[in-house]
Amino acid sequence: MNLPRNVGKTDRHVRFAAGGVLVFGGIASGSWIFSAIGLVVLATGFLGTCLAYVPFHINTCKEGEE
Repeated sequence: MNLPRNVGKTDRHVRFAAGGVLVFGGIASGSWIFSAIGLVVLATGFLGTCLAYVPFHINTCKEGEE
């Protein structure tokens, strides 16, 4: 499966930070739902692909980042 790279550098950094906060916040509070959402956010940052962006044709990658 060839997924389009549509998450730019700044977007990835924000996703890593937000995902980390959600995962650790979920662990600290005992809420598995926050941890699961955080893992999805971290995965989209790591893979560089956000499937929610695809139907709206959103691409935060700058020229040459792909």
